[in-house]
Amino acid sequence: MNNDVAELRHIMPFLIPIVAIVMGIGIAMLALWVDYRKKRDIFELHHKERLLAIERGMEVPPLPDAFFSKGVREARSLGTADFLRRGLIWLLVGLGVGAALAINRSIESATWALIPIGFGLANLIFYSLESRRPTPRVE
Repeated sequence: MNNDVAELRHIMPFLIPIVAIVMGIGIAMLALWVDYRKKRDIFELHHKERLLAIERGMEVPPLPDAFFSKGVREARSLGTADFLRRGLIWLLVGLGVGAALAINRSIESATWALIPIGFGLANLIFYSLESRRPTPRVE
């Protein structure tokens, strides 16, 4: 039994990155497949609805343009309030982690909290710059 455990310890450092890569690619492929199935089902339902409406002499409006966008981010535009929210969350998480590390460990280990604080400050700076920019008029 002890000999079997020793053999597994030799293999484990190689299995961890392999499993991580396979799981990462598998999750990405699953997300693409689910998105494809959702769009295919919507197209099928829209087609059936369109055929029934044509049989009855009614007109069905076309699918919205947002459905044909290439990504989720294009369909949902990020407002400046989203950057304010993200900035405050990152800043407060960084301050909390910094305080916890300073109390429980040392000041040197608390410097790791500067990373989320930097993300928070970057989002807050972007929010302040974007909110000052005039919005273009649509004519």
